[in-house]
Amino acid sequence: MSVWITLKQKLSPIFLALVLITIGNGCGNNNAETNGEEASDSRLGIIQNRGNLVCGVNGQLPGFSFVDENGEYSGMDVDICRAVASALFGDPAQVEFRDLSTQERFTAVQSGEVDLLSRNTTWTISRDTSVGMEFAPTTFYDGQGLLVTKASNIQGLEDLDGQSVCVLSGTTNEQNLADRMRKLGLNYSPVVLEDVDLLYGAYEQGRCEAATSDRSQLVARRAVLAQPDDHEVLDLVLSKEPLGPLTANGDTQWSDAVKWVTYALIQAEELGINSQNIDSFADTEDPTIRRFLGLEGNLGEDMGLPNDFAQNIVRNVGNYGEIYQRNIGQPFNLERGLNALWTDGGLMYSPPFR
Repeated sequence: MSVWITLKQKLSPIFLALVLITIGNGCGNNNAETNGEEASDSRLGIIQNRGNLVCGVNGQLPGFSFVDENGEYSGMDVDICRAVASALFGDPAQVEFRDLSTQERFTAVQSGEVDLLSRNTTWTISRDTSVGMEFAPTTFYDGQGLLVTKASNIQGLEDLDGQSVCVLSGTTNEQNLADRMRKLGLNYSPVVLEDVDLLYGAYEQGRCEAATSDRSQLVARRAVLAQPDDHEVLDLVLSKEPLGPLTANGDTQWSDAVKWVTYALIQAEELGINSQNIDSFADTEDPTIRRFLGLEGNLGEDMGLPNDFAQNIVRNVGNYGEIYQRNIGQPFNLERGLNALWTDGGLMYSPPFR
Protein backbone atom coordinates (compact mmCIF):
# COMPACT_ATOMS: atom_id res chain seq x y z
CA MET A 1 0.00 0.00 0.00
CA SER A 2 2.77 2.47 0.96
CA VAL A 3 4.67 1.77 -2.28
CA TRP A 4 1.59 2.55 -4.40
CA ILE A 5 0.92 5.77 -2.49
CA THR A 6 4.52 6.86 -3.04
CA LEU A 7 4.33 6.14 -6.77
CA LYS A 8 1.00 7.92 -7.08
CA GLN A 9 2.42 10.97 -5.37
CA LYS A 10 5.30 11.10 -7.83
CA LEU A 11 3.17 10.64 -10.98
CA SER A 12 1.41 13.67 -12.41
CA PRO A 13 -2.39 13.64 -12.71
CA ILE A 14 -2.08 14.02 -16.49
CA PHE A 15 0.11 10.92 -16.75
CA LEU A 16 -2.31 8.88 -14.65
CA ALA A 17 -5.21 9.97 -16.86
CA LEU A 18 -3.35 8.90 -19.99
CA VAL A 19 -2.64 5.48 -18.47
CA LEU A 20 -6.33 4.97 -17.62
CA ILE A 21 -7.46 6.06 -21.11
CA THR A 22 -5.00 3.64 -22.73
CA ILE A 23 -6.21 0.76 -20.57
CA GLY A 24 -9.83 1.63 -21.34
CA ASN A 25 -9.21 1.81 -25.06
CA GLY A 26 -7.44 -1.52 -25.01
CA CYS A 27 -10.39 -3.18 -23.26
CA GLY A 28 -12.84 -1.59 -25.70
CA ASN A 29 -10.95 -2.88 -28.72
CA ASN A 30 -10.88 -6.40 -27.37
CA ASN A 31 -14.63 -6.34 -26.83
CA ALA A 32 -15.24 -5.04 -30.32
CA GLU A 33 -13.07 -7.76 -31.80
CA THR A 34 -14.89 -10.40 -29.76
CA ASN A 35 -18.29 -9.08 -30.85
CA GLY A 36 -17.16 -9.07 -34.45
CA GLU A 37 -16.02 -12.69 -34.19
CA GLU A 38 -19.36 -13.68 -32.65
CA ALA A 39 -21.26 -11.91 -35.42
CA SER A 40 -19.24 -13.64 -38.12
CA ASP A 41 -20.01 -17.01 -36.51
CA SER A 42 -23.76 -16.36 -36.41
CA ARG A 43 -26.03 -18.61 -38.40
CA LEU A 44 -27.37 -15.46 -40.04
CA GLY A 45 -24.05 -15.03 -41.88
CA ILE A 46 -23.90 -18.75 -42.70
CA ILE A 47 -27.36 -18.62 -44.27
CA GLN A 48 -26.59 -15.46 -46.23
CA ASN A 49 -23.39 -17.00 -47.60
CA ARG A 50 -25.20 -20.24 -48.46
CA GLY A 51 -27.90 -18.37 -50.33
CA ASN A 52 -30.99 -20.09 -48.96
CA LEU A 53 -32.86 -20.80 -45.72
CA VAL A 54 -33.45 -24.36 -44.50
CA CYS A 55 -36.74 -24.47 -42.61
CA GLY A 56 -38.19 -27.39 -40.66
CA VAL A 57 -41.96 -27.86 -40.99
CA ASN A 58 -44.68 -30.44 -40.36
CA GLY A 59 -45.79 -31.12 -43.92
CA GLN A 60 -48.93 -33.01 -42.85
CA LEU A 61 -51.09 -30.30 -41.32
CA PRO A 62 -53.46 -28.31 -43.56
CA GLY A 63 -53.54 -24.65 -42.66
CA PHE A 64 -50.07 -24.68 -41.10
CA SER A 65 -47.78 -26.74 -43.34
CA PHE A 66 -49.04 -29.12 -45.95
CA VAL A 67 -47.62 -30.61 -49.15
CA ASP A 68 -50.04 -31.06 -52.04
CA GLU A 69 -49.88 -33.70 -54.78
CA ASN A 70 -47.59 -31.42 -56.80
CA GLY A 71 -45.09 -31.11 -53.96
CA GLU A 72 -46.09 -27.50 -53.25
CA TYR A 73 -45.99 -26.30 -49.64
CA SER A 74 -48.66 -24.08 -48.12
CA GLY A 75 -49.78 -22.95 -44.69
CA MET A 76 -49.14 -20.38 -41.99
CA ASP A 77 -45.89 -21.99 -40.79
CA VAL A 78 -44.69 -22.21 -44.39
CA ASP A 79 -45.42 -18.52 -44.93
CA ILE A 80 -43.37 -17.66 -41.83
CA CYS A 81 -40.42 -19.44 -43.48
CA ARG A 82 -41.04 -17.53 -46.70
CA ALA A 83 -41.20 -14.26 -44.76
CA VAL A 84 -37.75 -14.94 -43.27
CA ALA A 85 -36.38 -15.81 -46.73
CA SER A 86 -37.87 -12.58 -48.08
CA ALA A 87 -36.17 -10.58 -45.32
CA LEU A 88 -32.81 -12.22 -45.99
CA PHE A 89 -32.79 -12.42 -49.78
CA GLY A 90 -35.78 -10.45 -51.05
CA ASP A 91 -37.08 -13.72 -52.49
CA PRO A 92 -39.62 -16.01 -50.74
CA ALA A 93 -38.54 -18.94 -52.92
CA GLN A 94 -35.04 -19.09 -51.44
CA VAL A 95 -36.10 -21.56 -48.77
CA GLU A 96 -35.73 -25.33 -48.59
CA PHE A 97 -38.38 -27.15 -46.55
CA ARG A 98 -37.65 -30.21 -44.42
CA ASP A 99 -40.53 -32.32 -43.10
CA LEU A 100 -39.84 -33.23 -39.48
CA SER A 101 -41.70 -35.47 -37.03
CA THR A 102 -42.33 -34.44 -33.44
CA GLN A 103 -39.42 -36.68 -32.41
CA GLU A 104 -37.01 -35.21 -34.99
CA ARG A 105 -37.77 -31.51 -34.74
CA PHE A 106 -35.63 -30.37 -31.80
CA THR A 107 -32.65 -32.53 -32.74
CA ALA A 108 -32.76 -31.05 -36.23
CA VAL A 109 -32.45 -27.54 -34.76
CA GLN A 110 -29.75 -28.51 -32.25
CA SER A 111 -27.63 -30.27 -34.87
CA GLY A 112 -27.96 -27.45 -37.40
CA GLU A 113 -29.81 -29.60 -39.93
CA VAL A 114 -32.35 -26.79 -40.14
CA ASP A 115 -31.82 -23.08 -39.54
CA LEU A 116 -35.32 -22.47 -38.29
CA LEU A 117 -38.22 -24.60 -37.02
CA SER A 118 -41.68 -23.37 -38.01
CA ARG A 119 -43.75 -26.38 -37.07
CA ASN A 120 -46.83 -25.80 -34.83
CA THR A 121 -44.60 -26.09 -31.75
CA THR A 122 -45.75 -24.99 -28.29
CA TRP A 123 -43.55 -22.62 -26.27
CA THR A 124 -42.88 -24.20 -22.87
CA ILE A 125 -40.34 -23.54 -20.12
CA SER A 126 -38.49 -26.84 -20.61
CA ARG A 127 -38.17 -26.37 -24.36
CA ASP A 128 -36.96 -22.81 -23.83
CA THR A 129 -34.35 -23.87 -21.26
CA SER A 130 -33.24 -27.50 -20.94
CA VAL A 131 -33.98 -28.42 -24.56
CA GLY A 132 -32.02 -25.38 -25.74
CA MET A 133 -34.54 -23.65 -28.00
CA GLU A 134 -35.03 -19.90 -28.54
CA PHE A 135 -38.65 -19.04 -29.32
CA ALA A 136 -39.65 -16.16 -31.55
CA PRO A 137 -42.94 -14.32 -30.87
CA THR A 138 -46.07 -16.46 -30.84
CA THR A 139 -47.74 -16.60 -34.24
CA PHE A 140 -50.81 -18.59 -33.19
CA TYR A 141 -52.46 -18.72 -29.77
CA ASP A 142 -54.13 -22.10 -29.50
CA GLY A 143 -55.48 -24.55 -26.95
CA GLN A 144 -55.82 -28.31 -26.77
CA GLY A 145 -59.19 -29.84 -27.62
CA LEU A 146 -61.01 -33.08 -28.41
CA LEU A 147 -62.31 -34.45 -31.69
CA VAL A 148 -65.14 -36.99 -31.35
CA THR A 149 -67.88 -38.53 -33.44
CA LYS A 150 -71.31 -36.98 -32.98
CA ALA A 151 -72.72 -40.47 -32.50
CA SER A 152 -70.51 -41.03 -29.45
CA ASN A 153 -72.41 -38.41 -27.38
CA ILE A 154 -69.11 -37.49 -25.71
CA GLN A 155 -69.45 -33.97 -24.28
CA GLY A 156 -66.46 -33.69 -21.94
CA LEU A 157 -63.55 -35.42 -20.28
CA GLU A 158 -65.82 -37.25 -17.82
CA ASP A 159 -67.34 -39.13 -20.74
CA LEU A 160 -63.89 -40.50 -21.60
CA ASP A 161 -63.59 -42.46 -18.35
CA GLY A 162 -62.59 -45.98 -19.38
CA GLN A 163 -62.31 -44.97 -23.04
CA SER A 164 -59.35 -44.73 -25.43
CA VAL A 165 -57.90 -41.49 -26.79
CA CYS A 166 -55.57 -41.07 -29.77
CA VAL A 167 -52.68 -38.68 -29.10
CA LEU A 168 -49.41 -37.82 -30.80
CA SER A 169 -46.19 -38.95 -29.15
CA GLY A 170 -43.72 -36.37 -27.88
CA THR A 171 -46.21 -33.50 -27.75
CA THR A 172 -47.50 -31.28 -24.97
CA ASN A 173 -50.93 -32.76 -25.77
CA GLU A 174 -49.84 -36.16 -24.47
CA GLN A 175 -48.80 -34.78 -21.07
CA ASN A 176 -51.70 -32.31 -20.83
CA LEU A 177 -54.25 -35.08 -21.28
CA ALA A 178 -52.54 -37.28 -18.71
CA ASP A 179 -52.47 -34.42 -16.20
CA ARG A 180 -56.14 -33.52 -16.66
CA MET A 181 -57.39 -37.09 -16.45
CA ARG A 182 -55.26 -37.72 -13.37
CA LYS A 183 -56.59 -34.56 -11.71
CA LEU A 184 -60.17 -35.68 -12.36
CA GLY A 185 -59.45 -39.23 -11.17
CA LEU A 186 -60.43 -40.71 -14.54
CA ASN A 187 -58.95 -43.76 -16.24
CA TYR A 188 -58.36 -43.89 -19.97
CA SER A 189 -56.27 -45.78 -22.50
CA PRO A 190 -53.92 -43.57 -24.55
CA VAL A 191 -53.35 -44.73 -28.12
CA VAL A 192 -50.01 -43.07 -28.80
CA LEU A 193 -49.09 -42.54 -32.45
CA GLU A 194 -45.81 -41.34 -33.96
CA ASP A 195 -47.22 -39.53 -36.97
CA VAL A 196 -50.04 -37.06 -37.66
CA ASP A 197 -51.49 -39.10 -40.53
CA LEU A 198 -51.38 -42.25 -38.41
CA LEU A 199 -53.13 -40.41 -35.58
CA TYR A 200 -56.16 -39.37 -37.61
CA GLY A 201 -56.15 -42.63 -39.54
CA ALA A 202 -56.44 -44.54 -36.25
CA TYR A 203 -59.20 -42.24 -35.05
CA GLU A 204 -61.17 -42.58 -38.29
CA GLN A 205 -60.82 -46.36 -38.13
CA GLY A 206 -62.40 -46.39 -34.67
CA ARG A 207 -59.29 -47.40 -32.72
CA CYS A 208 -60.07 -44.65 -30.21
CA GLU A 209 -63.19 -42.83 -29.05
CA ALA A 210 -61.53 -39.40 -29.31
CA ALA A 211 -58.48 -37.68 -30.78
CA THR A 212 -56.77 -34.85 -28.93
CA SER A 213 -54.49 -32.13 -30.27
CA ASP A 214 -54.41 -28.35 -30.70
CA ARG A 215 -57.89 -27.15 -31.60
CA SER A 216 -56.72 -25.53 -34.83
CA GLN A 217 -55.23 -28.86 -35.92
CA LEU A 218 -58.41 -30.72 -35.05
CA VAL A 219 -60.49 -28.26 -37.10
CA ALA A 220 -58.14 -28.58 -40.07
CA ARG A 221 -57.96 -32.37 -39.98
CA ARG A 222 -61.70 -32.77 -39.44
CA ALA A 223 -62.23 -30.96 -42.73
CA VAL A 224 -60.35 -33.67 -44.66
CA LEU A 225 -61.93 -36.71 -43.01
CA ALA A 226 -64.06 -38.91 -45.26
CA GLN A 227 -67.27 -37.80 -43.52
CA PRO A 228 -66.44 -34.52 -41.75
CA ASP A 229 -70.04 -33.82 -40.77
CA ASP A 230 -70.04 -36.97 -38.62
CA HIS A 231 -67.40 -35.43 -36.33
CA GLU A 232 -67.13 -32.39 -34.10
CA VAL A 233 -64.50 -30.49 -32.13
CA LEU A 234 -65.87 -30.02 -28.63
CA ASP A 235 -66.17 -26.57 -27.04
CA LEU A 236 -63.51 -27.57 -24.55
CA VAL A 237 -60.05 -26.10 -24.06
CA LEU A 238 -57.63 -28.22 -22.03
CA SER A 239 -54.53 -26.04 -22.11
CA LYS A 240 -52.65 -23.01 -23.40
CA GLU A 241 -50.72 -23.74 -26.60
CA PRO A 242 -48.75 -20.70 -27.84
CA LEU A 243 -47.29 -21.78 -31.18
CA GLY A 244 -44.45 -20.11 -33.02
CA PRO A 245 -41.12 -20.44 -34.83
CA LEU A 246 -37.88 -21.13 -32.99
CA THR A 247 -34.12 -21.32 -33.41
CA ALA A 248 -31.25 -22.84 -31.45
CA ASN A 249 -30.25 -21.10 -28.23
CA GLY A 250 -27.04 -19.09 -27.99
CA ASP A 251 -27.11 -17.15 -31.28
CA THR A 252 -28.57 -13.75 -30.50
CA GLN A 253 -28.02 -12.23 -33.92
CA TRP A 254 -29.94 -14.97 -35.72
CA SER A 255 -32.73 -15.23 -33.13
CA ASP A 256 -33.13 -11.43 -33.19
CA ALA A 257 -33.54 -11.51 -36.97
CA VAL A 258 -36.25 -14.17 -36.78
CA LYS A 259 -37.92 -12.34 -33.90
CA TRP A 260 -38.19 -9.04 -35.76
CA VAL A 261 -39.27 -10.64 -39.02
CA THR A 262 -42.17 -12.13 -37.06
CA TYR A 263 -42.96 -8.80 -35.43
CA ALA A 264 -42.85 -7.12 -38.85
CA LEU A 265 -45.82 -9.21 -39.99
CA ILE A 266 -47.86 -7.99 -37.03
CA GLN A 267 -46.66 -4.37 -37.25
CA ALA A 268 -47.52 -4.20 -40.95
CA GLU A 269 -51.12 -5.16 -40.25
CA GLU A 270 -51.35 -2.63 -37.44
CA LEU A 271 -50.06 0.10 -39.77
CA GLY A 272 -52.56 -0.90 -42.46
CA ILE A 273 -49.84 -1.99 -44.88
CA ASN A 274 -50.53 -5.09 -46.96
CA SER A 275 -49.29 -6.76 -50.12
CA GLN A 276 -51.85 -4.90 -52.26
CA ASN A 277 -51.29 -1.33 -51.07
CA ILE A 278 -47.61 -1.28 -50.07
CA ASP A 279 -46.53 0.74 -53.12
CA SER A 280 -48.85 3.56 -52.05
CA PHE A 281 -46.60 4.22 -49.03
CA ALA A 282 -43.49 5.00 -51.10
CA ASP A 283 -43.89 8.75 -50.57
CA THR A 284 -45.35 8.70 -47.08
CA GLU A 285 -44.27 11.39 -44.63
CA ASP A 286 -45.27 9.33 -41.58
CA PRO A 287 -41.98 8.80 -39.69
CA THR A 288 -43.16 5.54 -38.12
CA ILE A 289 -44.00 4.03 -41.49
CA ARG A 290 -40.81 5.38 -43.08
CA ARG A 291 -38.67 3.70 -40.40
CA PHE A 292 -40.65 0.47 -40.71
CA LEU A 293 -40.27 0.30 -44.48
CA GLY A 294 -36.60 1.25 -44.35
CA LEU A 295 -37.13 4.54 -46.17
CA GLU A 296 -35.06 6.19 -43.45
CA GLY A 297 -32.90 5.01 -40.57
CA ASN A 298 -30.85 1.82 -40.25
CA LEU A 299 -33.10 -0.60 -38.39
CA GLY A 300 -32.44 -3.42 -40.84
CA GLU A 301 -28.70 -2.90 -41.18
CA ASP A 302 -28.32 -2.75 -37.42
CA MET A 303 -29.27 -6.43 -37.19
CA GLY A 304 -27.61 -7.64 -40.37
CA LEU A 305 -30.60 -7.41 -42.74
CA PRO A 306 -31.35 -5.06 -45.64
CA ASN A 307 -33.03 -1.85 -44.50
CA ASP A 308 -36.06 -2.67 -46.65
CA PHE A 309 -36.52 -6.15 -45.14
CA ALA A 310 -40.06 -5.32 -43.94
CA GLN A 311 -41.01 -4.10 -47.42
CA ASN A 312 -39.81 -7.37 -48.94
CA ILE A 313 -41.75 -9.42 -46.39
CA VAL A 314 -45.06 -7.64 -46.94
CA ARG A 315 -44.66 -7.45 -50.72
CA ASN A 316 -43.90 -11.18 -51.05
CA VAL A 317 -45.92 -12.79 -48.25
CA GLY A 318 -48.33 -10.19 -46.88
CA ASN A 319 -48.98 -9.04 -43.35
CA TYR A 320 -50.09 -11.25 -40.47
CA GLY A 321 -53.78 -10.77 -41.20
CA GLU A 322 -53.32 -11.78 -44.84
CA ILE A 323 -51.39 -14.89 -43.83
CA TYR A 324 -54.04 -15.87 -41.28
CA GLN A 325 -56.97 -15.32 -43.63
CA ARG A 326 -55.31 -17.13 -46.53
CA ASN A 327 -54.36 -20.23 -44.57
CA ILE A 328 -56.71 -20.48 -41.58
CA GLY A 329 -59.63 -18.07 -41.76
CA GLN A 330 -60.95 -18.61 -45.27
CA PRO A 331 -60.33 -22.38 -45.68
CA PHE A 332 -61.60 -23.40 -42.24
CA ASN A 333 -63.84 -20.49 -41.26
CA LEU A 334 -61.87 -20.13 -38.02
CA GLU A 335 -62.29 -16.73 -36.40
CA ARG A 336 -59.14 -15.00 -35.18
CA GLY A 337 -60.13 -14.69 -31.52
CA LEU A 338 -56.93 -14.33 -29.48
CA ASN A 339 -55.01 -14.07 -32.75
CA ALA A 340 -56.55 -10.69 -33.56
CA LEU A 341 -54.49 -7.53 -33.16
CA TRP A 342 -54.34 -6.08 -29.67
CA THR A 343 -56.32 -3.10 -30.98
CA ASP A 344 -59.14 -5.53 -31.83
CA GLY A 345 -59.11 -7.33 -28.47
CA GLY A 346 -56.56 -10.01 -29.39
CA LEU A 347 -53.01 -10.78 -28.27
CA MET A 348 -51.07 -9.89 -31.43
CA TYR A 349 -48.78 -7.02 -30.46
CA SER A 350 -45.46 -5.78 -31.80
CA PRO A 351 -42.93 -3.66 -29.89
CA PRO A 352 -42.10 -0.33 -31.61
CA PHE A 353 -39.87 -0.29 -34.69
CA ARG A 354 -37.57 2.52 -33.57
